[in-house]
Amino acid sequence: MTDSQGPRRRRGAAATTTLALALLAGAGPAAAEPRQGEPAAPAARPTYQIHRTDAAIAVDGRLDEAPWQGQPTFELAYETWPSENVKPQVETRFWMTYDAEKLYVAVEALDPQPGAIRARLSDRDSAFQDDFVGVVLDTFNDENRAFEFFINPLGVQMDLLQNEVTSNEDDSWDAIWTSSGRVTEKGYVVELAVPFSSLRFPRADGVQTWGIDALRIHPRDQRRRIGLVPQLRGVNCYLCQGAKLVGIEGVTPGRNIELDPTLTAGRTDAPQTAGGAIEEGDVDSDLGLTARWGITPNMIFTGALNPDFSQVEADAAQLDVNTQFALFLPEKRPFFLEGADLFETRVQAVHSRNIADPEWGLKLTGKEGKNAVGLVVAQDRLSNILIPGAQSSALTSLDEENTSTILRYRRDLSGASTIGVLYTGREGDSYHNRVAGVDALFRWKGTEAVRIELLGAQTEYPLALARDFGQPADTFDDYGVRAVYQHTDRDKMIYFLHQEMGDGLRVDLGFIPQVDFRREQAIFEKYFYNEGGRFSRINFGGQFSDAWDHDGHRLRRLGEVWTWGNGPYQSFFNSGIGTGDRYFNGRTFDDKYLWFYGEVRPTSWLFMAVDSSIGDTVDFANTRAAEQVFVKPSFRFDVGKHLRLQLAHNWQRLDVEDGELFTANISDLRLTWQFNVRTFVRLVTQYRDVERNAPLYLERVDPESRHLFNQLLFSYKLNPQTVLFLGYSDNHFGEPSLNGQTTDLTQADRTLFFKVGYALIF
Repeated sequence: MTDSQGPRRRRGAAATTTLALALLAGAGPAAAEPRQGEPAAPAARPTYQIHRTDAAIAVDGRLDEAPWQGQPTFELAYETWPSENVKPQVETRFWMTYDAEKLYVAVEALDPQPGAIRARLSDRDSAFQDDFVGVVLDTFNDENRAFEFFINPLGVQMDLLQNEVTSNEDDSWDAIWTSSGRVTEKGYVVELAVPFSSLRFPRADGVQTWGIDALRIHPRDQRRRIGLVPQLRGVNCYLCQGAKLVGIEGVTPGRNIELDPTLTAGRTDAPQTAGGAIEEGDVDSDLGLTARWGITPNMIFTGALNPDFSQVEADAAQLDVNTQFALFLPEKRPFFLEGADLFETRVQAVHSRNIADPEWGLKLTGKEGKNAVGLVVAQDRLSNILIPGAQSSALTSLDEENTSTILRYRRDLSGASTIGVLYTGREGDSYHNRVAGVDALFRWKGTEAVRIELLGAQTEYPLALARDFGQPADTFDDYGVRAVYQHTDRDKMIYFLHQEMGDGLRVDLGFIPQVDFRREQAIFEKYFYNEGGRFSRINFGGQFSDAWDHDGHRLRRLGEVWTWGNGPYQSFFNSGIGTGDRYFNGRTFDDKYLWFYGEVRPTSWLFMAVDSSIGDTVDFANTRAAEQVFVKPSFRFDVGKHLRLQLAHNWQRLDVEDGELFTANISDLRLTWQFNVRTFVRLVTQYRDVERNAPLYLERVDPESRHLFNQLLFSYKLNPQTVLFLGYSDNHFGEPSLNGQTTDLTQADRTLFFKVGYALIF
């Protein structure tokens, strides 16, 4: 189910990759083999048999072992995008087998122009713009979750979790597996071996049945998706239309015990007094241990003592000038990513990054039959709190420990429908937040879906925090509800939303920055296809939404129309116009604007994108009408197989009646040299410059602020847990002087850091 989050389908390179094309096209039942250029006709879904092997298989990208000498297990017979279920222009053959410990896959991807194959060395989960092949394994055969394993022609790994319940495809999940690939005179070949200890599957004495899809991405002028089964466009689930894989029996994940000790160390040098010279700091080091035990093939227990939650890679730079609500930062920490899809809901009631600095953590995730369960308990040294409101949000912290608990249960129903319950709790000495919720997703006919989510919360803040942020001094509670109906078919989408968040709703282990509102929304989109044309797809859509706070103020009324589509050179565009009004701090303002997003890959080595908007907004710092111009161009240059240069720039200007209020710039430069599939060195430079017209502000502001951040990182990854990081970072600031001028950039600190982790598997 798509369950749109809004009409603006802006997306970067990552969003045009992998199964995004599959979900864009929908999914459909298998069909008889098509003739070239002729759409397939639906038929029964196929079943493929694999057999156990006793042969030793070396994962070296050379298909010379006995299991690869016979007939392929299957071939990819359908180009599903941009053409609709026609015979593909290239041949792709898959062989599959298994032994007591691993599942093996070999692929021969033929290509009449092997010199045009797009492949470069890159870090794992970073090769989605290349040619690649892989498999999607629905190991529970429940058509709700799948493990995805993809590999580019040089052996770069990409693994993801496909969550059918939320339609999310999460590349932050990492498994331990091996792979190899090489380009040949006929195309390319790859091999991969996935240990059963890296998978979750039912306990079964007999032959297991798994859901399966396989695909190949063949990017040239168009980005072609070639699949195992055809797809009917507009069907609202993907996994429920795959093929079936039978023949696996008598396998277990073994003892399935993994110990991941880590050592982190760092030293930060900084001045002892403002304006002083930088002095050498103390070395801080931490030992940590994360242990994972597969109690059963489908039930995983994880425990951590002083777990490694160090952040070694810089977050992408974001502009936070003239924003109403807190910015979202993604979770990147391995402990929380195990089974994270189970905790996902459309109302983001769980955002584990809010567990900021845990001393220890325990986690249990698994599935038995139609029942899935998840439990997280962590002792956190710090209590970060997001205080939401109808018109803005605030962030604060309590310097006290809390015990954080997340409990999740979900049951599969018929027709790829589910129902679940959720509890989150934070308990501190002077503070608590407890949340209980129910969610349900009902799908039928492949075109209709209803999603309902209910939350109730009880909160008590410390008196000082309540006083400082205008919160209730006693225990308070409230509720939230989100209900969606969505119809999708080949040619259109219809969507209705009702959402209500009470003023007293607090979800401190989630990310809900706005409360005290009621919103109604309707969206309609019409799809047009032009296979073989310059633009393979063009869509038109519109929406109307209306939101009020619980005092009856209309927060925002909005109407939008837009068009988006796919064109030559793997291009994508999205453009539209919006009009309405919004309420802020006692006043109502006009809200008219235009936006445009476009991306294109004119050559194999160049990717370009631009995101832009112009129109009305609000000067939130001074409560007055304003006009905003926003432009964000970005470029990626791939020089040979080893060097990548990425450059993005955010430029934003705000004008008020009396003149220009501010101009903000953020530049983000990333230069990466990839030695091989395991090793890279990366330089990140982020520069931020905000110039303000201070006399136009009602309160005192600095006329200019500048910040330069640099990071140099060396990374070696034998697998996602066996890693070595060495790094250096520093910060430079330009501060206002007594005469109102901004000083030159002055170094404020420098940090050296080191991390080593090792996966011991028993």
